[in-house]
Amino acid sequence: MTRPLITRILLATDFSEGAVCAQHYAVYLASHWGATLDVLHAIEAPHRSSDGVASLAAVIQVRAEAARRLTEVRDDLVRRGMPVKVRLVLGDPAEHIGVAAKDKGAELIVLGVQGRTNLLCGLIGSTAERVVKEGPCPVLAVPGMPEAAGESSAAQRPVEIRHILAPLDFSSPSLDALEYAVQLANGLGAGVTLMHVLEPVPYDLDCGLGVIEQEAQKRDHWNKQLAELRTFATSFGLAADVEIAGGMASDAILASALRHRSDLIVMGTHGRSGLSAARFGSVADAVLRRATCPVLTVKTPKFAPDHRRVVPRTISETDMKGAQHEPA
Repeated sequence: MTRPLITRILLATDFSEGAVCAQHYAVYLASHWGATLDVLHAIEAPHRSSDGVASLAAVIQVRAEAARRLTEVRDDLVRRGMPVKVRLVLGDPAEHIGVAAKDKGAELIVLGVQGRTNLLCGLIGSTAERVVKEGPCPVLAVPGMPEAAGESSAAQRPVEIRHILAPLDFSSPSLDALEYAVQLANGLGAGVTLMHVLEPVPYDLDCGLGVIEQEAQKRDHWNKQLAELRTFATSFGLAADVEIAGGMASDAILASALRHRSDLIVMGTHGRSGLSAARFGSVADAVLRRATCPVLTVKTPKFAPDHRRVVPRTISETDMKGAQHEPA
């Protein structure tokens, strides 16, 4: 029997409104795969005072309040029938999250981010951003509800993933992310859209028809590549479609997510080698900062040893031939 895609989830919480939303997604995914849920809260060490007394008192007070709230989270999850373990630590949150994920063998980290403010600061400053970049497994970043909705609305928001948007640049990391998206969609009964973005090419006044034709040929080429990848998804029994878009990659991805009413974006954190890798990484950063739906970034997916892969690991060099400008 094949091992489930996810058997252990680490939920990192700071008890914020974004963390409340993240908790619902963690429960939703854990329920689908029968996964164990570990909940972690890290208290950042306060600055030292001249005599150390004030800092110690502050730590004791903060720790007591955090322990109380962590107990509330645990009790809520137990009432939902979730197998859960909680842990309270003192120190750098991003570091502790990474260590805990490794120690527990987590296949997914779930955390909340501040919604609709263009900042990844749901877990104190840049913690969420660091976890996405440095985490040992895929990371699901869940934005909070709009400010007008408030925390009570976040607590009542139903979680359902029916459509997944999977942007890719045909690099091996993005194909790993697509494989993860396909497996996720299969487990959740969701549809998936495979998307590729062609960044705009600067034209001058002397631009001839040859350049325009070249761009059209390149678009057709990548569209065929997407269509071929789509057949792997549909052969798996999924409802899948493809989309080629132009413009700035992050803008196009976010617009597509809104147009499709996507419940989740799944993408790699880096692309092909060199400049393309840096560009695709920056695209992932921009999407994470501005997305209004959860974003699952895949850097090092953990598949079972007996995992039957659907999406190819690489695209051949012949198939990767493009025009002068690499797609994003």
